[in-house]
Amino acid sequence: MKIVVLSRMPKSYSTRRLVKTARRRGHEVMVADPLDFVPVMSRHAPTLYHRNRPVDDVDLVIPRIGASMTNYGLAVVRQLDMMGIAVLNNAVAIARSRDKLRAMQLLTLKDIDVPVTVCARHPDELDIALELVGGPPVIVKLIQGTQGVGVMIAETKEAARALLQTLWGMDQELILQQYIAESKGKDLRVIVVGGKVVAAMRRTASKGEFRANLHRGGKGRKIRLSAELERIAIEATKVMALEVAGVDILESKDGPKVLEVNSSPGLEGIEKVTKADVADAIIAHAEIYARKRRGRGRGAFPGKKDKVVATERRDTDRRSNGRGG
Repeated sequence: MKIVVLSRMPKSYSTRRLVKTARRRGHEVMVADPLDFVPVMSRHAPTLYHRNRPVDDVDLVIPRIGASMTNYGLAVVRQLDMMGIAVLNNAVAIARSRDKLRAMQLLTLKDIDVPVTVCARHPDELDIALELVGGPPVIVKLIQGTQGVGVMIAETKEAARALLQTLWGMDQELILQQYIAESKGKDLRVIVVGGKVVAAMRRTASKGEFRANLHRGGKGRKIRLSAELERIAIEATKVMALEVAGVDILESKDGPKVLEVNSSPGLEGIEKVTKADVADAIIAHAEIYARKRRGRGRGAFPGKKDKVVATERRDTDRRSNGRGG
């Protein structure tokens, strides 16, 4: 099988692990920068070029798209998906998880508990927003961001007002989120692949830091999840329509709350802490996923149909078969 890993960082731990594992399992693998692709939109069918050559012999693509290139990276992933190439994860799913407000809306729609989250855009709305989230202190998040980037804490109403006015003045979209005091500096990171939990750890932030991300100095410890926590992580992944995800969960006095669903979870911390071979689980699932797609033909829908992607593909099929305008 020919696999392309979309990544701007070929030397990163996660990319290297995926490449090494795929090759060990007998696959041909190429790491490609999303910026090196040129999507071509035409009346008859979507096409894609990589370094002046058409992309037409790829079996599966694994996107590892950073937050700094979400828009162009998603355009490339969407083009691949519309061409009928198996993509683990698809563009709609990545976009859902990257947009924190959209993710919270979708999760709550499916009755998955999250920290109380408020979207505000005007200083006059701050008092009611703070009241609704039970703060201060309150968590302030940029709508786009990963690995703790764009996540801040405001300890007082005055600090919140100053922070929000600064961000609004920079035309930033943001949300205010309930601060869960009992989980201060701690969360659970759960890796879900193909609808199954393959690794889980409890992360604890370093001294003076409220974010538990390991690359910010936090520590991790392998844990065994309860059946309820497994169910929540798997369901949250399904809501985002992701095949591979890192689900962050807070443990509160009111029960577990999903904090974030990451479409490109880092592998280094979770593999070193848990000793689980997450890369192998991803490639093994990729093999099954691509095989199912091949059985349906190049333009077939993925196993988990997404209405938006399905509509895009149907429209493309009609045009390419001469049935549409």
